[in-house]
Amino acid sequence: MIPESRVTSHVIGRVAAILAIAGMLASTPVHAAVTFKRGFLTITQGQARAFLNVEVADTPESRALGLGNRASLASNSGMLFVFDTTGIWAFWMKDTLIPLTVAFIDEQWEIVELIDMAVAKDPQNGPFEIYKPAKTSHYALEVNQGFFPRKNLTVGAKVVYTLK
Repeated sequence: MIPESRVTSHVIGRVAAILAIAGMLASTPVHAAVTFKRGFLTITQGQARAFLNVEVADTPESRALGLGNRASLASNSGMLFVFDTTGIWAFWMKDTLIPLTVAFIDEQWEIVELIDMAVAKDPQNGPFEIYKPAKTSHYALEVNQGFFPRKNLTVGAKVVYTLK
């Protein structure tokens, strides 16, 4: 038979070890394990044409991270969000340090709405404006603010996506 005090200290030691591991896991940033697929977009409207290298956010974790905590975004780059279903998908700028435009794209890969998003005064703690489109979409594309006017693209532009 093992003395009760020895069993108690053994159990307490195991519980402490489990709590320590749980604490380490809980403090690991969500984005530590997130990797983005890469792709290429061609956006056309009449004679206007633009090309973008994109990172693809197609999981709940990658969509939650988005372009957060980045100091810049190359002029020919963006992030394509792929949703599981068509719906009204709202965005916010938590932890986002660069002004962006989000293009909401329907199932036929047509841009149905463009919304400029400003950097929050306090990007970590907010308050955060919610950017919600009036139309449903299945995809969303975040780019540097001003990208669409510079490329002469507006609502109605067609998007072609190629996975790299």
